[in-house]
Amino acid sequence: MTDHGPEPHDVRALMPDVTPDDLAAPQRPGALATAQAQLAGAVDALGYGEGMHAMLATPRREINVAVPLRRDDGRTELFHGFRVQHNVSRGPGKGGLRFHPAVDVDEVRALAMWMTWKCAVVELPYGGAKGGVAIDPRHYSRAELERVTRRYTSEIMPMIGPERDIMAPDVGTDAGTMAWVMDTYSVNRGYTIPGVVTGKPLEVGGSKGRATATSRGVVHTTEAALREARTGLDQVTVAIQGFGKVGANAAVIFADAGSRVVAVSDQYGAVHRDGGLDVTGLVEHVERTGSVVGFAEADPLD
Repeated sequence: MTDHGPEPHDVRALMPDVTPDDLAAPQRPGALATAQAQLAGAVDALGYGEGMHAMLATPRREINVAVPLRRDDGRTELFHGFRVQHNVSRGPGKGGLRFHPAVDVDEVRALAMWMTWKCAVVELPYGGAKGGVAIDPRHYSRAELERVTRRYTSEIMPMIGPERDIMAPDVGTDAGTMAWVMDTYSVNRGYTIPGVVTGKPLEVGGSKGRATATSRGVVHTTEAALREARTGLDQVTVAIQGFGKVGANAAVIFADAGSRVVAVSDQYGAVHRDGGLDVTGLVEHVERTGSVVGFAEADPLD
């Protein structure tokens, strides 16, 4: 055959009904729309009825709170916080607390729904929950973040507890944040209650290995998938989108297992090296600068 049709890169020739504007500005569905679409597919595959679908698509309860903050300079700012319990039929809600400027209630609803599926699929006796405050933690002092955390915890306190809803660190929060949640909740109850959060410091009852557990989960599931393909971690290259608490630790674990980590990205940019990145050096660079951008031993990507 000599007529191969349009060149592969000529997308317009392959899709004559698509306008240039469609190509220039692709739209992605939001997190909640994605979660709802996944649920609809699962309901169809399992043959569930409309009533079950409606129940699984709807959070059991949710709260929207105002979180005032007195800044270190005396000014006052107001933030919005959310906590959603998607389903608690299997046990208390379980899910992280994230601090991020783009957090909204629909994102939290989607994340809570995904937590329901994640707990259920591995048969943990927990439901799905999630929380968030629409704040950029990079622009606030540690003392200010503590005040935000304690006020948020006080506002949602009727919804949380070891038998109701258990928080954990997520984007923009850490073990220290969980210590503040635990302390605020415990002071209100009159005695120490470590079980209100996971991911807290070891000194107040945290678990060894918790900080890297999610990263190890990424590696374990990747290894299981590769096993199905009859290959191993030491025979593949790896690219990681997101070089925060999960991605950075996953890169270290992949490299230790013999994988060649060739590219990583964060919200500021990306770097790559065909022969494999010096992951240890990159982690040190990010600790110094706050980003993978500018790592001298790699080439930049947009």
